[in-house]
Amino acid sequence: MTLQEQIADAKVIAVLTIDSVENAVPLARTLLEGGIRAMELTLRTPQAMECLVRIVSEVPEMLAGVGTIIRPEQVRAAKANGAAFAVSPGTNRTVLEEARQAGLFFAPGIATPSDIETALEFDCSIMKFFPAETSGGLPYLKSMAAPYSYLGLRFIPLGGLNEGNLQRYLSDPLIAAIGGSWIASPEEIRNAQWDTILKRAGTASRLAAEA
Repeated sequence: MTLQEQIADAKVIAVLTIDSVENAVPLARTLLEGGIRAMELTLRTPQAMECLVRIVSEVPEMLAGVGTIIRPEQVRAAKANGAAFAVSPGTNRTVLEEARQAGLFFAPGIATPSDIETALEFDCSIMKFFPAETSGGLPYLKSMAAPYSYLGLRFIPLGGLNEGNLQRYLSDPLIAAIGGSWIASPEEIRNAQWDTILKRAGTASRLAAEA
């Protein structure tokens, strides 16, 4: 499958902040056991890249990407360390150009039509809709994306997504997958609460499959 197809097949991307390298592999294996096959490691801790290296090496069946990319050097590091994809909060042209030059699949964050058009300049076909719920949710996204419908764009909403609304999003053809930051909090990861995370991953996976 293409990377776009892998993301759509995964349906749920766990969005994670890890501050302990030792927890990276157990977390990835727990998510896989719960049916979550894609994860985004946010670059909000110094350990994030090393966590990515561990997961890519030891849990190759996990589709592992990097998020919160805001500088060109982070693009280069993500590519060098084996990230399958990268995500940003916004549409920084310098970052987008670096991703294009590096050949790294990139989903920039969009919240306005101007953001979409900036992303289109760099051939992005999947974009992160962020922050989803506080921006107006699915009705807003559908209205905003309507002028570009002939382009076949798809979106990954993040921000305010949870077990109560993920099916509503996934049932719309605009949505490639949803970002799930609720699946494992930094505190739960830090404290190795694998049973709690496994249960939440399993629920998210089941609801996504039913959507």
